[in-house]
Amino acid sequence: MHIKASRSYHDPLHGAITLHASDPDEALLTQLIDTPAFQRLRRIRQLGPASLTFHGAESSRFTHSLGVMAIARRAFDQLQRRYPELAPHRATVLVAALLHDIGHGPFSHTAEEVFGLQHEQWTRRIIQDLPAIYDALESRARGLATAVDQVYTHEHPIALVWQLVSSQLDCDRLDYLLRDSYFTGASYGQLDLDRILMALRFEPHSGRLVVAHKGLAAIEHYLVVRHFMYAQVYNHAKNISVTWLLERAFERARSDLLLGKLEADPTVTAWLLAPDRPLSLETYLAGDDIIFTYHLQRWRHSPDPLLADLCRRFLDRDLLKTLEVTRLTPDLQQALLTTVQHHLASQGYSSEQYSGLRRTWSRGYTTYNQGIDLHIDNAFVDIKDLSPLVQTLSQPYERTWLLYPREIYPWLQQTWATYGAQVEPQPG
Repeated sequence: MHIKASRSYHDPLHGAITLHASDPDEALLTQLIDTPAFQRLRRIRQLGPASLTFHGAESSRFTHSLGVMAIARRAFDQLQRRYPELAPHRATVLVAALLHDIGHGPFSHTAEEVFGLQHEQWTRRIIQDLPAIYDALESRARGLATAVDQVYTHEHPIALVWQLVSSQLDCDRLDYLLRDSYFTGASYGQLDLDRILMALRFEPHSGRLVVAHKGLAAIEHYLVVRHFMYAQVYNHAKNISVTWLLERAFERARSDLLLGKLEADPTVTAWLLAPDRPLSLETYLAGDDIIFTYHLQRWRHSPDPLLADLCRRFLDRDLLKTLEVTRLTPDLQQALLTTVQHHLASQGYSSEQYSGLRRTWSRGYTTYNQGIDLHIDNAFVDIKDLSPLVQTLSQPYERTWLLYPREIYPWLQQTWATYGAQVEPQPG
């Protein structure tokens, strides 16, 4: 069989991502990309159901994973030229970057909330238990599969190896901020990737990834970008509403299944029974956006009117509205929800399915896993200790939303006034 000398993936952010068969590491990457488990990522959207909020957000986990690998290759090869002793770890970094999301389930992070499954755990299991991947890694270098696993558990003996893939400043975040900004049409994610990568350094004594002092402004910008992307994109009120509908729909489907009142194929049946009944690897990999959306289409005609309506609302984008109630005390938030639920019940709604409180919590910077260290005056200093801006971004940022059906909006306007709010609720 003829093996092509190279293969290129033309990426809207990174241009041509070319893998050369003459490079053993890149030949391995090509082999991994061609596995069914990795090709499955084409059928899982990067931002889950967020395309109902940002209509361009239809890129896949496949596209993002290639992008993370491309950035990791740029970063590592640049570091390796400066620090040749890193060379033996190139395959580990590139494979870990490429496969870091292979364990994602349907609707990406939404599946974790709906089914109680962690994609990181499934990533590790797929790599260890799937012969097409494990054998390919071990054929390249004995112990490579273990080294990749150490990246995900942050136990690799060279900290830089895992920091490039999973840390406060990693190739995963660099790609998803750029990519999600591009596909959502939000301008918040335009960070200076070139300057960030040029500022990366290796500290041989501790094995850590550090940043040259000249990179301070670029890292500050990156952290500001991250803050705004969470505030304006990832925690957008409509994303909260979409996730709420999916959770309620699948919870209702699970309830109907246990009562013997639901039609579903073996894959979706098994997923609905998780995590109480552990999924096999084959069944997990059979789950993707397509099969679950197909079932939502089927269930919109369910004899269960609640399940049918929840599915219809998701498919037709008839979402619940949102009202930010962050300024109310927790007691007043709960009192408002109780009032709304009593009203919904009087109108014939299943009040707990059509209303609730949701909180979003984010922080632009945390010091977990050593934070981001800058090299200054022959010392390594956490960026928070140098930058007043980053100190501000380190403060937790929490918002609370009330979800409700659009049909009660006029009534809610009057009710909201009784809670002493100074602003009118706007349709979310």
